[in-house]
Formats: sequence, C-alpha cells, structure tokens
Amino acid sequence: MLLRDLVTRPDLGLRVLHAGDGALDHAVRWVYTTDLIDPGRYLGGGELVVSGLVWRRADGDAERFVAAVAAAGATALAAGEAVFGEIPADVVAACLRHDLVLLAVPEDVSFAALTEVVIGELTAARGDRLAHTLGRQRQLLSAVAGGVGLDELAGQVSAATGLTCRVLSASGRAVAGPPLPDDERDAAVATYLTAERLPAVAGRHSVFPVGPGTSRLTSWFVAVHGTVTDWDSEVADTVGELAAIAALDRARLREGMQVARGIADDAVARIAAGEGDRAETRVRLRQAGVDPDAGLTVLVARLSGGPDPAGTARSILIDAVAPVGPAAVGVHDGSAVALVPAPAGPSPGPAGAAPARPSELLAPVLDALRRLAPGLGTLRLHVGAGRPAGPEALSGSLREATHARDLAAARPDPVSVAGAGEVTSHVGLLASVPDEVRRAFAAHVLGPVLDYDARTGAGLCETLVAFLDQAGSWSRTAARLHLHVNTVRYRIGRVEELTGRSMGHFPDRVDLYLALRSR
Repeated sequence: MLLRDLVTRPDLGLRVLHAGDGALDHAVRWVYTTDLIDPGRYLGGGELVVSGLVWRRADGDAERFVAAVAAAGATALAAGEAVFGEIPADVVAACLRHDLVLLAVPEDVSFAALTEVVIGELTAARGDRLAHTLGRQRQLLSAVAGGVGLDELAGQVSAATGLTCRVLSASGRAVAGPPLPDDERDAAVATYLTAERLPAVAGRHSVFPVGPGTSRLTSWFVAVHGTVTDWDSEVADTVGELAAIAALDRARLREGMQVARGIADDAVARIAAGEGDRAETRVRLRQAGVDPDAGLTVLVARLSGGPDPAGTARSILIDAVAPVGPAAVGVHDGSAVALVPAPAGPSPGPAGAAPARPSELLAPVLDALRRLAPGLGTLRLHVGAGRPAGPEALSGSLREATHARDLAAARPDPVSVAGAGEVTSHVGLLASVPDEVRRAFAAHVLGPVLDYDARTGAGLCETLVAFLDQAGSWSRTAARLHLHVNTVRYRIGRVEELTGRSMGHFPDRVDLYLALRSR
C-alpha cells in the first residue's frame, strides 16, 4: 500500500503537513500505534507510526520522538489532533528537520479505523501476491515436468524479472544461463564460497545458494545480475524459486549418477590391480562412459580432512572435469580417481607414449580446482596427473598420478597440483621428502664442510657448488671463482677428507649434489 492511496481516501480525511518529493509514493509495510517517547526499538522500517502525541510534555520531546521514528526507517508519522486541537508547531518542525512524512489525523477519525484500513489493504495485497506467487510456482514446476531444461528455465526467469540469471557450480562451471566474464565469475565463486550469509553481493551480481544443508564446495549457486537489496519481494521470490528448482535438478542428477559411480569404482579397482588391459576392465570403462582405446589421462585427488574426504573429492573432480568431456570418476584407497579422455595428439602406444604433458587437459581442470581454494578453509586438496595412456598402460599411469599427488601434498598451497613429468626430476623427488628428513641428510653429508667454513671462511661449500655445476671441470671451476686451479684442487680435496666421499666415485658425487639442494 502506498501513502498516496491512504491520503486520498475521503473517509479518513488525512491532511499532509509535510512530504518530500515523491515521498507519498513510498510503501507502507505495516501500522504501529504508540505513545512512547522513544519507540525506535519496536520499529523495523516501513511502518506508518500512529500517535496521539500524549508523550509531548516538555521542550525537546518532539525532537526526541521524531528522531527515533525517522532513524528506525518509518515511512510516515500520522499524528492525532484530539489532544492539542491541532498538530503542535514543534512536531511539524521536527518532521521537517528529519524529512519524515507527517499526516494529521482529524479528531473525529479513530486510530482503530485508520489501523483497520491499513491492515485490510495490506492483507488484501499480500493475498494477491500469494496467489500470483503460487501461480508462478505452478508454471515453473509445470515447465520442469514438461521437460523444460534448467537452461531454458533460467532464461524464462531472466525474462520475467528483467535480470540475467545463471546457475553455476562451486568451481564456476556454467550449469545454466550465459557464461560470465572470467573476473566476474571468479568474484561470484569466491563470494559464494566465503560469505557468512547468503544471498550475498559479489560485484555486479547477487549469489543465492541452491539447496540447503550441503557443502558449498560440491554444490551449485544462482548468480543474478543486480543487487538483491534493491529488489522488490516478488523478484527475490522468483529467484528463490529458480534456486529451489535447480536444487531439484541437481538432486536428480546425483541420483542418476549412483549406478555410474559403482561401475567407476570397480573399473578403478581393476586398473589398480594391474588389470587395465583386461576385457572386463574395458567393458567397465565403456559402461562408465569413456573409451579406453582412445587414450585416457588419470587424475588422482585427495582431500585432507572433512567428514567424507573421498566422497567430497569425487564430487569435486566430477565437476572440474565436466567441461573436458565424459569421465569415469571412482574412489580408491581414500582418493578420487578420474579417467578422462586424453587431449588430442598422437595415439597412445602400448606403453602409453602419448603427449608427455597433458597441459591442454589440465589447464581448464586445474583452473576450476584452484577457484575452490577460498572455500577450503583448513582443508587441503592435492591432485596428481599421470601421462595419457592406453589400456595396457593405465595401471602405470595410475601409479604415476598417485606419486604426483604425493609430490603435490608436499606443497603449501590450499590446492596443489603436480604432473607425472615432475616426478622424474630430482627437484620433484626432493620436494616429496619431508623437510626434517632432507635437512638431516644434508647435515649428515655436509655438516663437517659447513662447520669448517664457519670456523675458517675457507669457502669449501662455494667451491663444491661450482665444481659440481661445472661437471667436475677444474679449469672452468677456477675461471668461475677467479681462483688458481691448484686452489680449487686443494679445496675439493679438503671436501673429500671432511665428508669421506670421493669425487671420482659417481654415487658419492650424487650424494653431495643432493645434499647441497636439501639444505
């Protein structure tokens, strides 16, 4: 109900004593009658406050009362003329100062009659809105029952509200609606994952949860262009209905995947047992929706912590690999394992000799996984990728991906990823060794050298580094350090004496090299 509708009713005879530009077009949410000097604590905003002014007994009372009503966000003050015969000048002045709409209620109009009119109008309006809402809900549900997809439904809601609506997964995958620019998508995802309360505003969009009581890491959300606090209740209700229907659609998809999950679990278990090239395994993979003969890339993901880490990791992987193509995602040994079509390239041979780095595949998948980082909190997600492989080499690729996952676990990032190619480097190998083990190894091998340098400043460690970097060349080491060759020979001889290792023995040189890089 608008104030204008109220003041134009002849049966009430209300007079407008003050109203700013457009103020009579403001809505009345409720009516509240009071004669308290400070009723602010009982007001929630949008009320028509009705008062007989009984509280006005001393100078300053009008200012105190009007200030409290205005600060609470009331729409207007309807003041009765019965007590003073007219509205006192100090009340009018206070309403002018605080720009609060002031209406005069004639002596012959009871507050009960005014309240009855307002409540009657509001009740009728709410009944109309409820009927309209129920009708809209029936239309949306009928559309879903008639086979209308979520994408088309989001389009219908966008047209009805005039606001572009999208449904996204927690990793930013577009489920329904047009794609978002990367920066806006990332802002929406981060807000959805971290906001204390939803809906929340993320830049130019408002985000709403899809379904209650689920982990945000594995759920969907609705992103709507605009600021939710600026919408009327009908728009907010319509968006809420879209979110509710999206929750039903997501639940239906999850139920449909239950059988596929069991098949994928069995296929992964067979591959782990070295049976990737067996006919039964090939059948299982095809039943899970992938073609083993076209080549597959293995991803292994482990989530540290949480109530169901393996199941959550599975859901995360399913969502992350969805844009790449059909995938079989199972659970094995506490980790989620995804078997994804290999990127386009040379066909994998019997040894799985496809492209060494499946970067074309990993780029979109890893981007999706890393967008989840703000929502992980104390959890950590470690992901390893194997080389693309055919059926005969899938077991080896799974082992590679598992080792790569362990390498990723040594990194501090919330979402850490490693590829099989990294494990072949000594840097990757050392990174997978616990810090205390690496430091103990370095101290055991190089401790006497470091102590000697600390006491004498002889520069033995610096000379050893240069000597190994120059592949054991005396002359190149001397040139690099600007030393005489005999000085280099003396220092390396002291290193051999202190460490008990010989530069002419290759395993000893390897020990010294790794110890230098383990400090």
